Order: sequence, then structure tokens, then C-alpha cells
Amino acid sequence: MPRVFLAVALLAACLATQAAARSSANSSTPMDSSFQAIADLAGRVAPWLAPKLIFERISVASGESAFELQTEKGKVIIRASDESSAAAGLNWYLKYYCHRSISHLGDNIAPIAVLPEIPTPVRKTSRDLHRYYLNYCTFNYTFAFADWRRWERELDWMALNGINLALATIGTEAIWQNTLRRIGQSDSEILEFFPGPAYTAWWLMGNLEGWGGPVDQRMIDARTELEKKILARMRQLGIEPVLQGFYGMVPASLAGKFPDAKIVSQGKWASFRRPMILLSSDPLFTRLAAIYYQEANKLYGPVRFFGGDLFHEGGETSGLDIAGLARGVQNSMLEANPKSIWVLQGWQENPKDELLSGLRRDHVLVLDLGSDDWEKRKGYNGSPWVWGIVNNFGENTGIFGDLPRIASEPVRAARSPYGNKMAGVGGLMEGIDNNPVVYDLLFEMAWHDQPVDLRQWIREYARYRYGSSTAGVDRAWLLLLDTVYRSSTGPQSIFCARPSLQVKGASTWGTIQFGYDPNNLEEAAREFLSASNTLGGVDTYQADAVDLVRQVLTNRALVLYRQMVSAYQNHDKPQFQQTAASFLELNRDLDALLATRREFLLGNWLAQAKAAASDEAEVRLFEKNARTQITYWGPDDPATDLHDYASKEWSGLLLDFYLPRWEMFVRELSAQLDGEPAKQVDYFAFEHRWTEQNNPFTAAPQGDPVATAQAMFSRTPTAEPASKSAVAH
Repeated sequence: MPRVFLAVALLAACLATQAAARSSANSSTPMDSSFQAIADLAGRVAPWLAPKLIFERISVASGESAFELQTEKGKVIIRASDESSAAAGLNWYLKYYCHRSISHLGDNIAPIAVLPEIPTPVRKTSRDLHRYYLNYCTFNYTFAFADWRRWERELDWMALNGINLALATIGTEAIWQNTLRRIGQSDSEILEFFPGPAYTAWWLMGNLEGWGGPVDQRMIDARTELEKKILARMRQLGIEPVLQGFYGMVPASLAGKFPDAKIVSQGKWASFRRPMILLSSDPLFTRLAAIYYQEANKLYGPVRFFGGDLFHEGGETSGLDIAGLARGVQNSMLEANPKSIWVLQGWQENPKDELLSGLRRDHVLVLDLGSDDWEKRKGYNGSPWVWGIVNNFGENTGIFGDLPRIASEPVRAARSPYGNKMAGVGGLMEGIDNNPVVYDLLFEMAWHDQPVDLRQWIREYARYRYGSSTAGVDRAWLLLLDTVYRSSTGPQSIFCARPSLQVKGASTWGTIQFGYDPNNLEEAAREFLSASNTLGGVDTYQADAVDLVRQVLTNRALVLYRQMVSAYQNHDKPQFQQTAASFLELNRDLDALLATRREFLLGNWLAQAKAAASDEAEVRLFEKNARTQITYWGPDDPATDLHDYASKEWSGLLLDFYLPRWEMFVRELSAQLDGEPAKQVDYFAFEHRWTEQNNPFTAAPQGDPVATAQAMFSRTPTAEPASKSAVAH
């Protein structure tokens, strides 16, 4: 009978297809060569796993990304809709089956003899169109002096975390140089426009020009070549770049060359003179924008996404047609590429409602930096937007992060009345070398359509972070969930603050107030260190032991500071001397602890700066940039409110910079207790001199991290019981 024969034929064909698939899966080469870049990534990250991987491409519904994991006869099959999803699938297998991971604070990637099996396919789906990464500031607080080796690792980490859209602004100087040359600016005028390598973010955001310079042609060329390498690898890994667009920012010197053009002063930002804004209604804008996008395309190839914010953190808008200006900026992008999308930072009042009203919303993407502005701004008035977090400011070294918010808010936002325009999740931290648990959870949320059970998730995290876990480590992480990881901000280090009797924070916008009971953090450290005999040889455990005890010692220092101030105010000199001595000694203890890990070495930061230079002049400039950014920041004004914004608890910096400041403070108060008249200590003069120095610091860690953490934890008195003044509610 024909139907029987047809059924038999179909069954035979199906069985033959399955057999062919199994045969291909058992081969040593990927079925789909388009995933070769992900196979190469596996070879760099986990060479012991790479030969056992097979990649296949799958189809998914429109607007979705997906990966599937399965094992067959000793091979791991990763089926994915695209390169980014394939890399995310690789990371999922490493984390949840091999219990291995890489991070910005240690790696746990040791080989596994027998691969864990997944007999039945496991599928994960994401409906987030964009998984976005990087803040402008990250390019300076973390990557100011990063070379290709660092960027190659960073790009691998990005891909493993499923990131498919990322800011890429290194090398923008060359676009501007070529553009300004074509309208008659001299090379000297152009170089005066560019900031030093530690300050490019605030130039691109229209906050300052020239600070930290002058730079030279060699630096511009080197950054151009680095950007080309980064973009090539991003495209291979399925990560779309966001280049800097032209939004009207121009050097102040241009106003003199084109006196009839509509070039508007933008006033000041944190005592810096801002670049000016060329209004998009002026013919010169149209000319400059066309040249800019031509030069960008010549250097870096075609892109869809362009960043750049009009009136970021202020600026002069009085009397301006903001909607019209924004429309002109977007039109210039669309003229360069009809598919272009203007990526705007949702931060404070940016982007203004008037600005959004002038735009085509299908060519806009708003990055919600604050994680809750999307609701206040009513979904940015119908614009596509990305739920994101900043989490870290200035790459301060505190332990903090609002994990409960991250575990639930993206899901709530997607289900909200504004969820139909939610286009993904994003990490917009100002510095990334901290709190790896925050970023692991954040980017994993793109693959969850339900809120995450944090207490269960954190146990799994501990297992893949250290390769295995213990009851003590599990208890420690549950305590961390209830303390440092319940707040989007944490107490800044008292050591990093300019000394005074009324320190409110290390930076102008920071705080030293606890958002938790510090005694619970002491208990977390005690539980964590109890696993040292089992996990002490694991790199990630060592990193976390140092970081956790660092935070404990920092909290104890705040108690000593308050006792020291109280003793002074009570005119109790013996008590003042005792608490001051303990406070200063704790600074030295902390320095010794941090010396055991490369991530916490001032010498590592300075070595990067020097290595990025090509001659002695650049070495001096780059080191000055590196030292200034992490201390008084700028400008050369004692009243700067940016001082200590990028403060770091780093070995070398604690002893050579922070300790002398506090010693000056203690000496002055001691003198006053002896009846001498009060004097104003000139901290800025000391800070400025320090940035001009070039004394060496080691870039090599010294000592045993875990043993030192245990010793420092036991040596220093524990924190006092929490009080209303110590815990912010």
C-alpha cells in the first residue's frame, strides 16, 4: 500500500538523518564552521575542553536567542542560534556542569578528567535583543592603559557572558584628527583638544577637553591599531560595537575659526571648561558630521550603533530648540547609515524628554544606568531601552551590589507596562575589576524569564567559583547576601578620604555609612576562612579571602576613626594617641594583606601605564595620568570636588599616599591637644607633589594570600556592636 511504503521511507530517512548527526557529532571538527571563533575562544579559556566541543546552528523564533547543551560519547554538543549564544552556552556548561569559571578577580579553570554528561538536551532561551556592556568611564578606570593581551581576555569574558552589544570608543581620537584636519585645524590645535589616556571618557561625554595631555601622534596611532583589533574580534564573537557618534561637540578653538557658526558655550563641568556645542541647525554641522562618519567608516568599517549625549550632566540649553537639535543629530547618523541607532545614556535628566520628543524612536536605544529610572521616566516615553546597573563608581574597591534587585527587577520590568519596549539588560559599571558575583548574576538574568531564587543561586555560584564548596563557605555567602550584597552602594574606605573631623565619604558623592550590621560581615569572614584547608589552593578562593578581609578591616578602621575623633573632641589625649596609633597600624596591616594579590597592587596599575608608553616623555605623561586619576583627579585646584572619586585600597597607595595624609592629620590634632593654635593642613599640595613623582612600586604579589588574610583577621580587634550611627536604615 502506498501510504505504508511512504511511512516506511520517511522513517528510514529520519533514522538516517539522526545517524548522520550522531556520526558528525562524534567527529573531531565542529559541524558548523561559522562557530570557529567560539571554538578558538574555548581553546584560549579551557584548552582541556576545546577538543571535545562540537557546535551546531539552530533556528529560533524571531526576537529570540537560544542555546542547547548535550553530551554524546564524550563530546559536548553546543547548539546555538548565533555566536553570542554559543559562547553563553559554553560558559553555562563550564559553570553548572564543570564547576569552572573565569572572572576579573581570579580564575577557577583547572582541567577536568571526565566531562560531566548531559544525556538529555538542556535549552536556555533569551528574549533580550541586547545584552549590553561597558560605561564610558570603564575605558579609563579599568582600561586606560590596557594592551591587546588584556583586551583579548576581556573580549573572551564578554562573549562567555553572552554580551552582544558593547561600547568601543578606543581610537576615537583618529576619527576626530582626520575630521578636523579636513576643515583646516592645525595638528597642534587638534592635539590640544584630546585629553590624556586616563580621561578620554569625560572628553567623549562633553565634560572636558585637553586635561591630562598633551598627547602625541604615537599614542593616537597605537590606540587606532588597538581599536581595529578589538573590533575585529568583537565581530568574530558576535558582539556589535557602539562607536562614538557626532552629536555636535567641538573644540573651543573652533569658534574662533568659524565665528559665524552657531557654536554655543557649554559652561563648566566640575571646574573644567566643557567643549562647545555646534548646533545641528548650522550648515557647518552637516558638513562636519558627514566628514566624521566618512572617517569613522574608513578607519573602523560600517557600524549600526553610535553613542554620544547632548548636555550630559548639565550644559547650557537656555533658548535652544532641544528637540530640533536632537533631530538634526539623528538625521546625520541616518544619512551615514540608514540603519543606525543612537545609543543614549539614561542618567539623571539625560536624555531630556524634549530631546527624545524630536527623535525617531525606532532608531534610539536608551541605556537605563540607574536600574529604576525606566519606571520614573515611563519607559523613556516609548523609546526602546535596556535595564542596567552602574553598581561601581570610580572603580572603588568596596564589596557591594544589590543582588536581590538584579535577581528580580529585569523580570518585573519586562512584565511592566513599559516592558514591550524593554530591549535587554546591561552592565554599565564605571570599573569592572570588582564584585564578580554581581556581573555573573546580571548577565545570566538575560537567560531567565522568572526571578532567581538567590539563596539557591548563590550556593551554585560558590560551587562553580571555587570548584567545590563547604558548609562554611555556603554560610558565608548567605551572610554576604544579607549584608554587603543587599545594597547598590557600600561604605567607602575611611583610609581613602581626605582627613577631617567630619568625613562623610571618600568622594564628594560617597558615604562611609554602613547599610548592614558589620558584625555579620565579621561572621561571614570567619565562616569563609574556615574552608582554607579545603579550598586554600584555589585562586578564586584566595582572591575572595583577601577581598573579604580587606572589607572587614576597612569597616574596623571606621570604628577606630570615630573613636579617635571622639577622643580629640573630649580632649582625651591618651585615648586619642592610642586610637590614632591603632588606626595608622591598621592601614599598614591592610597594605600587607593587599600586597598578596596582583589585583590590589598600585605597582600593577603604574606598570600598565608605563608599558603603554613608547619613550620617556610618554612614560612621564602616562604615569602622571595614572597617579592623578586615582588621587585628586583634577583639575589643578585645591577646591576640586573630584578628589578621591576613584580612590583605591591598593597596596603601595595605602602606605605611600593615604598613610602620610592621615599622619599629617594626627600630628596636627596632637599639636592642638598640646595647646598649639590650629593650622590648616595643605593636603592638596601633598597630593599634587605625589602625582609628579616616579618612585617605583612592585607589580609582583608577595606573601601567602590566605595565611595573611587569616593573620590580619585575627590580629585586629573586631568591630564594635552595631549602633544607629553605624547602620544606615
